[in-house]
Amino acid sequence: MPTRTLRIPTPDGQADAFAAFPGHGERHPGVLLYTDVFGVRAELEEKARELARHGYYVLVPNLYYRHGPAPVREIPAHIGHEIRPAVVAQLMPLVEAHTTERALRDADAYLAFLAAQPEVGAGPVGVIGYCMGGVLALRTAAAHPDQVAAVAGFHCGNLVTDAPDSPHRLVPKIAAQVHLGHAENDMTAEAVGELDQALDAAGIGHASEIYPGTVHGFTMSDTDAFNPSALQRHWDRLLSLLGRTLTNG
Repeated sequence: MPTRTLRIPTPDGQADAFAAFPGHGERHPGVLLYTDVFGVRAELEEKARELARHGYYVLVPNLYYRHGPAPVREIPAHIGHEIRPAVVAQLMPLVEAHTTERALRDADAYLAFLAAQPEVGAGPVGVIGYCMGGVLALRTAAAHPDQVAAVAGFHCGNLVTDAPDSPHRLVPKIAAQVHLGHAENDMTAEAVGELDQALDAAGIGHASEIYPGTVHGFTMSDTDAFNPSALQRHWDRLLSLLGRTLTNG
């Protein structure tokens, strides 16, 4: 399974990124994968490899590249409950610096980079996000409805807020099919209902479901939140979504 460490030109510098793709010398649908708060690491690289095994070119950018190459902060091999708050706290300044304006500039660069790769087909792409990456995935799809055909978010936060540009308010701009897999503690029932209402009103193909018995971070095997059965459910939903929406162009 070929992998590469790449440098992506952006308006603000060079973003380092990890890419995995099939090694058959053919063109494959592109997938942009946004990480959770802990960033690019072995866990996310393995997810990219797994998707590549199913026939996709997967790009995993370092969201914090403005502060240095990944890992920008040292991340423990396993993020247990007892250390998670401290690890998140040291990353929060990086998260707060990653404004919506910066995220959208980066999305332009990432999608342009994907389209230019000789291994990537000419058709639309999929965008996936975990945790805070789910917000970025929805923003990217809303900003590029002609390029993004599939959006998936897992154990996401802040999808429904009071902000004028809250992700749930962007749904009418999205032309992609959407799957959102929530942990039981990700959002209130009222917030999930408001999100579902926005998706229904937009008239796009979607699924928004709570994965039973899960807590925030359930797909990540390097955390105490990991839930193996929920991870498999995530793969089933994700591969089905990508399989029916993406082609080689």
